[in-house]
Amino acid sequence: MNSTDREIGISEITGLEALYFALIDSRVEMVTGVAGFPVTAVMNYFEKNAGPEITTLWMTNEKVALEAALGASASGKRSLVLTKHVGMNVLSDPLVTSVTHTIGAGVVIVAGDDPGVLASQNEQDSRWYGEVSEVAVFDPSNPYAAYSSLVRAFELSESAKVPVIVRITDRLEKAIGPVTRSAPVGKTEVTFDRSIWKLTMRGKHQHFHLHAQPLLLDEAENSPLTRTVKASKKSSIGIISSGYPSLLVDEVLGESHFDFSHLSLNVVSPLPLRKLRQFISDHEKVIVIEESEPFIESHISICENVLGKMTGHLPYGRIEKEHISFSIENFDKDKVAEYTEVETIEKRGARSLCEDCLFLPVYRMLHDLGILIAGDMGCSIRSAPEPFEAVDVGFALGAAISTGSGFEKKSVAAIGDFGLAHSGIVGLINAIWNKRDVLVMVLDNRTAAMTGGQSTPDLTEAVRALCDDVTIFEFNDPECSEGRIKELEGLVRDRLSTKGVSVIYIRAECVLYR
Repeated sequence: MNSTDREIGISEITGLEALYFALIDSRVEMVTGVAGFPVTAVMNYFEKNAGPEITTLWMTNEKVALEAALGASASGKRSLVLTKHVGMNVLSDPLVTSVTHTIGAGVVIVAGDDPGVLASQNEQDSRWYGEVSEVAVFDPSNPYAAYSSLVRAFELSESAKVPVIVRITDRLEKAIGPVTRSAPVGKTEVTFDRSIWKLTMRGKHQHFHLHAQPLLLDEAENSPLTRTVKASKKSSIGIISSGYPSLLVDEVLGESHFDFSHLSLNVVSPLPLRKLRQFISDHEKVIVIEESEPFIESHISICENVLGKMTGHLPYGRIEKEHISFSIENFDKDKVAEYTEVETIEKRGARSLCEDCLFLPVYRMLHDLGILIAGDMGCSIRSAPEPFEAVDVGFALGAAISTGSGFEKKSVAAIGDFGLAHSGIVGLINAIWNKRDVLVMVLDNRTAAMTGGQSTPDLTEAVRALCDDVTIFEFNDPECSEGRIKELEGLVRDRLSTKGVSVIYIRAECVLYR
């Protein structure tokens, strides 16, 4: 399907294609993104298909991705930010401030969540950022809703003068369904209004609640994308859902003898409490089906007739059709304990490093040092479990250097070249400024291997400008001799015996993305 297809109804396209058509029809001019599952596929598709009128930029971290989008917005260009769920943590600083600061042209953040933690360092739910930042969150369930949500999100962003979040998942990207496109909008004339600076910071907050928040509340309560399907006859059971699980609920109800009402929310922040209260009051029991956290459920759990994750009827994280059927079959129980088994690596299977990774001897050496090792959210995190047991802790992308700076004695901070560019460079600056003792080992393959093989910036000269003790160690021989490994170990032990910050760049190709 290409961008010249302008039929009123387009049958059977994917959620990914739906997002692309919404991008085109909304006349977005800038897309910024940070690679990571499941948004890498979205950015790759946009890059491949978008014309020269759309600027697509891979960014080093999510904070700068949003800040660039806000800059485009101020100058009258609609912009879109692509981030996985953990990236929402990084961009939350400018996000929260932008809401009362106000913006120009529409800014939409597409947050890719990873229910089930298929390829992430944690399992969090981006819907909570709607509450934290007080912006609208769309949670579409199918390709049509994905298309319509993105189109509407830009309109709402410009009328309320705030960014808007659209939450997606990998399964939504792959879902197939009919989509009706709207006519492409004209180029927006909206730019940043400087009159907001007549207000104090407190006044800006008051202005938001008087003028912007009512628009967001109205959208939540009256969105035409929110669906209510009533049972064929009066039913004592109702189901509330949002996002991709709504599609699963439709399938379960369509394939079974269950005859229940179904309220599918498309805007989940602000929550449409009036609509929810009415639906709950019409039923003896209500089951809330959502991924990943009990976001909707936690707001209405004060009602005794609400069932969901918090009552054990559904698992936390990813939802499957069998989970929905189980919750329905056990609606007569106030509490169940079906989903209490904790997943282990032994049961699931290890996701280890590549068998021919050139850095394998480095990870074995780290294990043999017998000291506390700070890892990072790149390939190195896969060396933490058995059989390598190389790194000991890993909290966030770019965090290894700061973490290592907090250890009791000088130890190793193992960080990838992308982790260094993402935010690790700030940790390095702080370690040098505060005269901390840490050995930084930059595992440099010039590739963001965990997110699709994107190229990474070379910060070698920047690091040399910051730190006096920098060594470049080439490690690119797959038949690396034992003597060469011993040489590296000797260098590492020597640097561990000195005071201050030391950096060793260990360079080797990524065998996955040569």
